[in-house]
Amino acid sequence: MKKFNLVFIISVFVLTACAAPVASTAPTPNVCPVTLPPDPPFIPPAPHSAQAPSPSQAWYGTPALWTTIPTDGAWRGLPHDGQGYTQKLFWWHEGMTLGDEAKLTVTGRLVGSAESTLITLPATNASAADIHLAMLVGVDFPTQGCWEITGWYEAAEVKFVVLIQ
Repeated sequence: MKKFNLVFIISVFVLTACAAPVASTAPTPNVCPVTLPPDPPFIPPAPHSAQAPSPSQAWYGTPALWTTIPTDGAWRGLPHDGQGYTQKLFWWHEGMTLGDEAKLTVTGRLVGSAESTLITLPATNASAADIHLAMLVGVDFPTQGCWEITGWYEAAEVKFVVLIQ
């Protein structure tokens, strides 16, 4: 009888150890509702390429105002200084000319916050063979996390959510 009890106890122990773990009731972090490239993709008007300047980016917006967003919704490894995590945001609109950057406004807020806490520099212009003429805004994200960015040019608005890691 002792041998049977020992086998029974060992069997119960092994079965208990191999059982599926009980689901945790600890809270899980909120998921960031990042903006992903549209399907079908947005293709900017000529002379811009149908392909965004980098394979990790996608065009996002309308001919009235567009930008690039990360294809996976996250910017990782941004330079960090006393102001925060630095990024350059390029914006375009159909028929763009020098001086249009003065009409561009960019704001941002940490998702879940009502207040705009994104630090933005005044818009300037940029030009290169692959991007043509663009409006450029330097931004500093004070913290990592889920950020909603909004750009306005005249009556056009483009809004997207990105995860800063």
